[in-house]
Amino acid sequence: MHKWLWLAALVLVIDQITKRVVDTTLRLYESIPVLPSFSLTYLRNQGAAFSFLSSAGGWQRWFFIGLAVIASVLICFWIRQIPNDRKLEASAWALVLGGALGNLIDRVLYGYVIDFLDVYYGDWHWPAFNVADSAITVGVVLLLLESFRSKPAH
Repeated sequence: MHKWLWLAALVLVIDQITKRVVDTTLRLYESIPVLPSFSLTYLRNQGAAFSFLSSAGGWQRWFFIGLAVIASVLICFWIRQIPNDRKLEASAWALVLGGALGNLIDRVLYGYVIDFLDVYYGDWHWPAFNVADSAITVGVVLLLLESFRSKPAH
């Protein structure tokens, strides 16, 4: 498992550094256009993906903390079981682990997750996200792709 923890740690470090930079340099809701259809916009998400349960009254913080802890432990266990020849699968799980831990740290420290990547077209905005969310998404996509690859018969 330790050979994949570097990737999870890298995601975690980049995620936390970018969130600290946003938190210390932007005001809440401040937006800086970077490219057409892309801005850095400081938001705080008390819910999960797409702000799911963001206005649930506070209990969701502890629910998502518990869920992230359980998922992280299970992912660590799962990564240990992956054979050495399944590098794509192991790296995908490491990306998911790093992202889950990055958002877990925010929930524990602040009670919300710092989001700042804002993709939009005209007045339509994709829900804001962060490096941790990106790593989780890339990891899940890699896991899906890996599931479609032909496996040798045993």
